Amino acid sequence: MRRTAQYTAIVADDHQILRSGLADILAAQGNITVVAQAEDGLSAVSLAKQHQPHLMTLDIAMPFAQGISVFAEVKRWSPDTAIAVFSGITTRSLLTEFQSAGAEGIFTKRGDIAEFRDAIPTLLAGGKVISSDAASLIGAGDDKSELTLRERQILSSIAGGLTTKGIAEHLGISPKTVENHRSNIMAKLGVQSMAELLAYAIREGLFDVQNQL
Repeated sequence: MRRTAQYTAIVADDHQILRSGLADILAAQGNITVVAQAEDGLSAVSLAKQHQPHLMTLDIAMPFAQGISVFAEVKRWSPDTAIAVFSGITTRSLLTEFQSAGAEGIFTKRGDIAEFRDAIPTLLAGGKVISSDAASLIGAGDDKSELTLRERQILSSIAGGLTTKGIAEHLGISPKTVENHRSNIMAKLGVQSMAELLAYAIREGLFDVQNQL
């Protein structure tokens, strides 16, 4: 009887519930052992270097090290690891960046988790999979989720620790306008929390945006 190939995997996400859920999905395949779980970017790189897994699921917005830098370091130390990135920030530019970098899988956290489950054999076989919602965003023409200069100024100010009142005084606008911009920014980026918003600001280097029109 032919033996089924056995694989190893690492799950990297800073939310314990999501880590457990993805680990359960991988283990349910029957031929995958989840050898480690990481809750931050530095741990993800260290564990990948240690275990050299066949597959890693990678949340792109974790503490300490994030996004494309974690992806690049994992590939540096474990080049044969297939990486399926999961993004809660749904901008075309971000997803396209990971596609260009060679991510084997691209999924959004709002998508149907069944797409990831169905993609696992393809990923382990060396193929590439982009979920339907991620593909729609990547294939869109103009990225309507891109921020205006004013929105980037406000996001930079938020990342710099300014309060709503402080931002309003700094930019010469009303606090209500700042709040409206913040709501629009979060809607454009598809984020639900300040943590995700700040993760985007860090990834995009928005701390140094010039605060001028």
